[in-house]
Amino acid sequence: MKLTPLHDRVIVKRLEVETKTASGIYIPDNAAEKPDQGEVLAVGPGKKNDKGELSAMSVKVGDRVLFGKYSGQSVKVDGDELLVMKEDDLFAVVS
Repeated sequence: MKLTPLHDRVIVKRLEVETKTASGIYIPDNAAEKPDQGEVLAVGPGKKNDKGELSAMSVKVGDRVLFGKYSGQSVKVDGDELLVMKEDDLFAVVS
């Protein structure tokens, strides 16, 4: 299945969680926090302004982004858990 976001929405895949601390302690899955970074997999065409003109998106496919821990709608596609969220829900692009 392939998802194509509409309007100003993006599809993000969360980055894997570190299961080991810097000091070597392993963190069990149920105690680990959800990661707040991900990779943009797909980008919608943009949002229309009041004049009906399409505003370009600020992010592109492949960008690594920061977002809130509870942002977006979670969906499963081919066994992968993906997030669908508005571009406004993204905080920053990580370089």
